Amino acid sequence: QVHVVESGGGLVQAGGSLRLSCAASGLTFSVYSWGWFRQAPGKEREFVAHISRTGGRAYYGDSVQGRFSISRDNTENTLYLQLHSLKPEDTAVYYCAAGVLSRTNYNNNPYPSEYAYWGQGTQVTVSS
Repeated sequence: QVHVVESGGGLVQAGGSLRLSCAASGLTFSVYSWGWFRQAPGKEREFVAHISRTGGRAYYGDSVQGRFSISRDNTENTLYLQLHSLKPEDTAVYYCAAGVLSRTNYNNNPYPSEYAYWGQGTQVTVSS
């Protein structure tokens, strides 16, 4: 049985930082690319970041480019998202998921339907 658990969210002031973790079990973590999405109340799920199977390539949504950093540890079956320079508009539930459709490029953002094995999410709240 696959388990994906996000953690590390919380309440932080604008300009602050957080580190999110995503621990996966019940699947071979290293054979998948992985992604982070977020969803604010009343909004669609938004692409945040994606990382390749080896961690050699990473892609980011325009709204987080230069502020967030995705990484992975295949020996620990864990995905990370480092959040810096947080803004109130970053407030959302953050989800991780395994990429199950291959792409030739990431010139446009991937869709949630390209991922599976979603966790329950972790809340990030940024106060102004």
